[in-house]
Amino acid sequence: MLINDIYFDLKDGRKALLRSPKEEDVAGMLEYLFVSSGETEFLLRYPEECGKYTPEGEKELFAQKNSSDNEAMIVCLVDGKIAGSCVISFATGMKMRHRASVAIALLSAYWNQGIGTRMLQELIHLAESREEVLQMELEFIEGNTRARNLYEKMGFRITGVRPNAIRLKDGTLLNEYMMVREVKH
Repeated sequence: MLINDIYFDLKDGRKALLRSPKEEDVAGMLEYLFVSSGETEFLLRYPEECGKYTPEGEKELFAQKNSSDNEAMIVCLVDGKIAGSCVISFATGMKMRHRASVAIALLSAYWNQGIGTRMLQELIHLAESREEVLQMELEFIEGNTRARNLYEKMGFRITGVRPNAIRLKDGTLLNEYMMVREVKH
């Protein structure tokens, strides 16, 4: 699903752009994936796992998301650099098509600038544009209070916990929390 360009101002006055990823974003996306995974324990990959991502694979992923009727990927560009990304996937089976799954990540250099809020607003708008969608769902890892606060601000509530779902390199086990936001039409 293609997303039209959305320009907005960051809290520090810089301009940002939300849009569907393009082939020209491949190198920037690979860098973003590597850097973001090393900045926090709250993403589901470590930097050394980013070797599986290739320019060809990212091109294919972009094309698949952009041509899909049931998925969208949005990148946020600041000064031409990928600052964050988010995705939404609409379930398609008859028993589950009322559900949309979302995920979001942002480089730490761009935290507290309103990007996460703006990306989630767009995902909510996409979910609200589909009459069959009744709820949005996401997960966050124990200790990620920044994400939790954003999600709660945007109307998500915790609905469950997956105990010990994440195991860090040092052996620490963290819970993963599921959240749901009802969609209003």
